Amino acid sequence: MTLDDVPGRSAHNPDHAAFRATVRSFLAREGVPNVAAWEANRLVPREFWRKAGEIGMLCPTVPEQYGGLGLDFGYNAVVDEELSYAGVPAGFGLQSDIVCDYIVAYGSEEQKRQWLPRLVSGETITAIAMTEPGTGSDLQSIRTTAKKDGNHYVVSGSKTYITNGQNADLILVVAKTDPGAQPAYKGMSIILVESDREGFRRGRKLDKIGQDAADTSELFFNDVRVPITNCLGEEGKGFIYLMSQLPQERLSIAIGAQASAQKAFDETVAFTKDRKAFAGVVFDFQNTRFVLADLKAKLQIGWAHLDWALTRHLAGELTATEGAAAKLWHTELQWEVMDKCLQLHGGAGYMNEYPIARSWRAARVTRIYGGTNEIMKELIGRSL
Repeated sequence: MTLDDVPGRSAHNPDHAAFRATVRSFLAREGVPNVAAWEANRLVPREFWRKAGEIGMLCPTVPEQYGGLGLDFGYNAVVDEELSYAGVPAGFGLQSDIVCDYIVAYGSEEQKRQWLPRLVSGETITAIAMTEPGTGSDLQSIRTTAKKDGNHYVVSGSKTYITNGQNADLILVVAKTDPGAQPAYKGMSIILVESDREGFRRGRKLDKIGQDAADTSELFFNDVRVPITNCLGEEGKGFIYLMSQLPQERLSIAIGAQASAQKAFDETVAFTKDRKAFAGVVFDFQNTRFVLADLKAKLQIGWAHLDWALTRHLAGELTATEGAAAKLWHTELQWEVMDKCLQLHGGAGYMNEYPIARSWRAARVTRIYGGTNEIMKELIGRSL
């Protein structure tokens, strides 16, 4: 099975399909055979990023004048889907779907020319540092500061749960440039911090319950001096910038969740048809077929909704509430599919040698990152 077997997709065109074939072939060759080794090392090597950059998998929406392909977000969606379906845990989505768009939308001409070609090629790996040890979804409560000192900012604070933290060459740090501002969001800015700056230190590669190869880290900023020109966009506008990009970030999470749910379903159908039980196979039980039938119907609805949301986003019409709803619904569906599919594997489902076990563990975090699903409900509720 591949994602080509999903019927009735409407958001992609033949050019997307050709790109998908290239991405799928690359992942089958360079990604899937190496996942076990990457999980053991808890890190995806930089060489894989550079190889992905060579075939145009990274940041395909970056304009051509900055080294990109100038394509639409549908190409990002293809990469997100294929990575999730293949079970390759590289942090490309953060770089391609989130960080690069911040720089394209708000960066100075100098910042765009310095960084975007390197993001496209995979020479530079990026992270965005928002979450802190004492704060989660409440972004306005961050304590990291960036104080002006002449023509520099002095960045001080710590961040945690940072995707790509060990590999990152460039970190977009969310910091308070005016800690006394009221309301608090008016004092927040995004500061670009290069990883070779004095005072910057990486902490632990965090030990997670899933997505073992996905690099997640602590980061520490001990009076890190960066030029004033490293402020992304206008000082004090950081929170507004973050909020304006959330529909795409949450759609990206929804896309990955849907694709990984589909993979779990496809593997479980194959497993139950092969697994012997009581002179037959597990698939012969009515309960098995009913569970799978229910999941198939929900996956069908999920793909239709995902294409609707993607089409709206490509037209610039996806709202923050719709993005939140997509993240909420697809990650909840992902968890339902994972849990029921693991159950149909029986004891094998609890063994890490089976893909469903790793997929089940990896899926747990999607209802947390990008804003917890409880926050998604709060945001949707406010729009009623």
